[in-house]
Amino acid sequence: MPRSVAVLMDPIGAIKIAKDTTFAMLLEGSRRGHRLYYMEQGDLALRDGTPWARLRPLSVKDDPAGWFTLGEAVWTDLRTLDIVLMRKDPPVDAQFIYDTMVLEAAQRAGVQVINDPQALRDCNEKLFATQFPQCMAPTLVARDPAELRKFVAEHGDAVLKPLDGMGGRGIFRVKAGDKNLNSMLETLIGGDAHGEGRQLAIAQKFIPQISAGDKRILLIDGEPVPYALARIPQGDEFRGNLAAGGRGEGVPLSDRDRWIAAEVAPDLRRRGLRFVGLDVIGDYLTEINVTSPTCVRELDKQFGLNIAGLLFDAIEAGAH
Repeated sequence: MPRSVAVLMDPIGAIKIAKDTTFAMLLEGSRRGHRLYYMEQGDLALRDGTPWARLRPLSVKDDPAGWFTLGEAVWTDLRTLDIVLMRKDPPVDAQFIYDTMVLEAAQRAGVQVINDPQALRDCNEKLFATQFPQCMAPTLVARDPAELRKFVAEHGDAVLKPLDGMGGRGIFRVKAGDKNLNSMLETLIGGDAHGEGRQLAIAQKFIPQISAGDKRILLIDGEPVPYALARIPQGDEFRGNLAAGGRGEGVPLSDRDRWIAAEVAPDLRRRGLRFVGLDVIGDYLTEINVTSPTCVRELDKQFGLNIAGLLFDAIEAGAH
């Protein structure tokens, strides 16, 4: 049965369709005969508590010369839709949070919002992973530069990250005794000489197995896709992120990968996190991506999969 499917995303004209997971979802929705609608962040509104959006009919095709066509924008009551795909990239800033509140009003009226708006607010992609310490390498989240310096000294080799980044931006690898450590911490946590205005940062023990790739494991309703995309650093780069120049190579899940997925899955299901990407390096979970996980197009191509099809099967079944 055709459904109405709206997507909230970053500008569709700027995406790279060969790598864009949101585009894979839209292609699958089109193949199934669903009515597609497009909106960006500025298109949401609440009128007397009712969620509205300036929606444009959307058609898509897998053609790099012209992959989308948009119709005329019409203000529409979001409660009349069947499905909303919330695929806005980070940062999860105040405006993103407000968007989830508008979408939550649609959800209360019975619209399926993927992923769950409250879960998007609650589950910071770096901090959420710390709820599963049995899966993680040693990790510290702090604003205090002295504590972060002690962590680096204790473990000898560490990775420092902001809590709101994506695509490998703002990530530093640092070894004990590095004279640049203070500068790195100033960049990450900021603040004045009295410590006011500091931001939380995360430090993790460096995992040498990054040389074999930072694996992205995709889960649909808590069930892992049987292959991961290992994003392998190139040259002198330690980051595996594709946006940082990493090379993507599909690999079957290991027993440890499946164990990590099984540890995390019940909480994902409980929260309504229906499409999630776990980042695993070696034996360790490093992040849980809930906003706009990627790597579907690469895995589909390498293994003849249709991951977006599995997602739509789950959505259409109404399974949570």
